[in-house]
Amino acid sequence: MLSITPKAREMLDSFAEQADGGELSLRVEIIGRGPKGFQYDLQFVTADGGSTDDLIVEVEGMKVRVAARSVQYLDGSTLDFKETLMGGGFAFDNPNPLWVDELSKKVAEIINNEVNPAVASHGGVVELVGVDENKAIIAFGGGCQGCGMADVTLKQGVEVMIKEKVPEISEVIDSTDHAAGTNPFY
Repeated sequence: MLSITPKAREMLDSFAEQADGGELSLRVEIIGRGPKGFQYDLQFVTADGGSTDDLIVEVEGMKVRVAARSVQYLDGSTLDFKETLMGGGFAFDNPNPLWVDELSKKVAEIINNEVNPAVASHGGVVELVGVDENKAIIAFGGGCQGCGMADVTLKQGVEVMIKEKVPEISEVIDSTDHAAGTNPFY
């Protein structure tokens, strides 16, 4: 499923030693997709941390929790630690496509080709988080995160564009934390 390079394991062990909290597991989740590929969240959690539907595996002697909806996108991936002149950081070598199902691919294409050019004039961006039971889950970013008109943009713009081009989608859900924007008016 997922492999960890010796350097990444060394760095993970170092971080785990510094943390308080007894036995820890590494939790991995794909939290978004961008022009350069997947965006990941790595964190150490206690035995009761994470989500109840996480897949729990042992990788290179380390207990790893993988978020359920990330499992299919992490198969065959390698977690590495790359050192650079600026310090270094964890990086994934992931051979998987950004979307594996056709419905998600269709919605992502509409967002990239039609929705994002429309909201870009206001400094905004829309990202597909996923498709669950014919519901497209999106997140606003840039100027749209925290904008007082985000709900109008969602209902009269984004949702209309997506449902018109991809009729299998029954609803578009905004998962954005609008209060966390740099200039929230929401």
